Amino acid sequence: MKFGEKIRVLRTQKKISQEQAARAAGISRRAYGSYEQDGIYPRNREIYARLAALFECDVNYLLTEDEDFVAQAGEKYGPRGRAQAQRLVSEATALFAGGELADEDKDEMLRAIQEAYWIAKERNRKYTGGA
Repeated sequence: MKFGEKIRVLRTQKKISQEQAARAAGISRRAYGSYEQDGIYPRNREIYARLAALFECDVNYLLTEDEDFVAQAGEKYGPRGRAQAQRLVSEATALFAGGELADEDKDEMLRAIQEAYWIAKERNRKYTGGA
């Protein structure tokens, strides 16, 4: 799920308007609306933190859009693999926060990083006999 979808779901669960969410995050209603509707991402990490506090969720949930990757890593490699995948996605996503990279390029970079993760885990298994 993309960032905009996540905050829209969280906002509707809280039963607050875009205006109320924007005010609580210290941004304009227009900026908030562009996050939900236009696929725009905050340029400032502090906005992610304010939104996470408002919606009572972990900031990493807002930063990551690759829950499937994390879930698969958990299924295949257990809790340690899940934690590694979550950390990898969170750190890679943070690199793009507020940047000028197009969304399509960000998605492609994250897919490449995820593929590198799977390759590294498979190669590591040859030498360690496990995860």
